[in-house]
Amino acid sequence: MTQTIQIGSKNVALDQEGFLVDLNDWSQPLAAELARLEGIDLTEEHLEVVLALRQFYQRYQLSPAMRPLVKYIGQELGAEKGKSIYLLKLFPGSPAKLASKIAGLPKPDNCL
Repeated sequence: MTQTIQIGSKNVALDQEGFLVDLNDWSQPLAAELARLEGIDLTEEHLEVVLALRQFYQRYQLSPAMRPLVKYIGQELGAEKGKSIYLLKLFPGSPAKLASKIAGLPKPDNCL
């Protein structure tokens, strides 16, 4: 079953877990709303991880699990940000799953 959220004048379809049905619907205002629904106030720190994640997806056509995500963030944003603890602070619980959702990407394969 899909659900929708409204961003401006547009209704955006989400799957039953809250992931985008159409990846082309993504925008920064949508990311902020998806984050808000997860109890996260989207900051610049969140946004740089989200944008790096979207870059990863464009390059590899998949949403990374935690280990590749940590490695990629370290390469793209610097070693101090490429740490699990940093990503857990920004995206509590399951950073790979939560960041992918906010980035408008499919759920990573190995995330429950």
